[in-house]
Formats: sequence, C-alpha cells, structure tokens
Amino acid sequence: MKKLLNTIYVTTEGAGIRKDGENLVVEVDGAEKGRVPLHMLASVVVFGGIYLSPALMQACAANGITIVLLDRGGRFQARIEGPVTGNVLLRRAQYKASEQPEEIVRSLVMGKVANQRSVLMRAVRDYGGEYTPEQSTALADAIQRMSYILRKVDASPGDTDELRGAEGEAAALYFGVFTHLIRSPDADFAFQGRSRRPPLDPTNALLSFLYTLLTHDCRAAAESVGLDPAVGFLHRDRPGRPSLALDLMEELRPVMADRLALSLINRRQLRAGDFERHDGGAVLLGDEGRKTVLTAWQERKKEERQHPFLGENVPHGLVPYLQALLLARHLRGDLDAYPPWFWK
Repeated sequence: MKKLLNTIYVTTEGAGIRKDGENLVVEVDGAEKGRVPLHMLASVVVFGGIYLSPALMQACAANGITIVLLDRGGRFQARIEGPVTGNVLLRRAQYKASEQPEEIVRSLVMGKVANQRSVLMRAVRDYGGEYTPEQSTALADAIQRMSYILRKVDASPGDTDELRGAEGEAAALYFGVFTHLIRSPDADFAFQGRSRRPPLDPTNALLSFLYTLLTHDCRAAAESVGLDPAVGFLHRDRPGRPSLALDLMEELRPVMADRLALSLINRRQLRAGDFERHDGGAVLLGDEGRKTVLTAWQERKKEERQHPFLGENVPHGLVPYLQALLLARHLRGDLDAYPPWFWK
C-alpha cells in the first residue's frame, strides 16, 4: 500500500522556506518554525507572499515534490514541478476513452450522487429530531428524488450530456437543502445557494477553499499514476483546467470537503470573525480561519475507512490516489469498469 506522505501548508505572509541538508525548513522573521525531511513530503502549498529558496525549488523538483502557489484567498496561481513521468501508453488509452466517455461518466455520477445522498441521510439520522416538519419534508423529498436519479443513471444507456444533466439535477437538489445541514445558530453561515468566483458568504468561502485543497490532491494523484490531469470525462476539456482532477474530486467532495465544512461550522470551530469581506462582495477565509481549516483537513486525511472495492482500511488522504489507480487499471483493460468510491 502506498504511504500517505505529508503536505506542508505555509500561510504566514513573509515567511521563508529553504533547504537545509535533506530537510525543508520554514522560517518567520529569521526564526525556525518547522523542519520536515524531504523524503516525507508529497507537496508544498504556499499562500501569498512566501519566499522560496532556489535550492529548495531544485530539490523539490528533483524529488517529485510539487510546489503549489495560491493567493491569500486560496485561488490557484501556479505550480512548480519536475519532469512529468506519465505513461505514454496509458495516456493514449485515456485520450481514446475520452472520445466515448459514457461508462466512466456514469460511474463518476453514480459515486457523486450516492455520496451526496448519504450525506443527507446521515444528517437526517443525526439531527432528525431537531428538524421542523418543513425541513424534514424537504430533506426526505431530496433523498427520494436522488434515489430515483441513481436508478435512472444506473439503468439508462443515456449519452454523456444526459448523464451530466442528471448530475446537475442532483447537485441542485443537494445544495437546495444544504442549509438544513447547518446547525450553527450563527446567522452568517446561512446558506442560500452555491456561489463561486467569488464566494459571497462564509459557507461558500469555506466550501471553495476545501475544494481547492481536494483538487490539488486529485491532480497529484492523477499524475502519480501516469494519467494526464488535463483530459477528463465528466468535465469538458478547457485550456488550463485540470479536468480529470475535477472528475476525481466529484465523488469525493461530499464526504471529504462538505462534511468537514459542516463539522467546522456546527462545532463552532469557525465563526463569522474568521472570514474577511472584500470589495465586490467576496468573502474569504482570514489567516486564523485558514489555519483552523488546514489543521482539520490534515487530521481528516488521516482518518481511516474501509475502501468498498479493495476491502481494506485506508486513510482518507490516500483515496484520491487509489481512485486514480483504479481508473488507470480500467483504462489499461485490467478492470471491466471504473469502480466509484461509495461512502456509507
């Protein structure tokens, strides 16, 4: 089993990262704040104005450690990585499959909708006695309709556009009742619908930030098994977009991102003061809020759960890699179909 390596997140404006022997060292105002052996790292993610020494960048490139540059709000800026080692035969199979992606898209949609439905069902189980009759009815109706969508997707030989339509309908149902999953009394976390580029409220800001982290992990997973992260199946190809990484993220984000967001809000680990409002209405995580989320994200990745296809307990942080590996095995012809990751 592949070892779960660390991702280092550096958020302090003006911090510096350098190489010392075979270690990565983080310094703030000349004082050492952290030291990690390079062989234990998978990637380094920095937010805003962080100094990176040339020696460190060279060492990371040579050791397959990706450096990701994000702005202060968590938006992607650039990546620094060494030579790409993709398997040319695997990538040819990926490109060929992307021309007729229906079966892979069906699996991705099944995984995403099933996991969204499971998140709603878990909320009903955990908080059912606290819901008003109207809230209970709304959740029950959404769960029932999503069950119908799952049966339809599983049975229908529909084309890719029909499958994308089913995924869109399920997403609308899911986010239409997402506000009922938020149990915090803080009115600032009320959810009126998904907003992006920019997020317009704290809940959307938190979701977008977690999706950015998950996309990075899925892109790294695709590249680690030799796949091209830019060529997807569910997401259409677009210059500069990691479509395959977004594909892999879809079935994972209800559990790995949405449930973590709900936990942070409902346990009041995040409050309205952890977010900043900017010109134009954009709402972004502040420095302290970002640190809280990153700590929780790293802890969540260590939690283990049985993989439904492999039948082994694996940490959440390895799931993107395992799904990318299973997709590669399907593309090579070793598996008849791509097995989605179902959370129960």
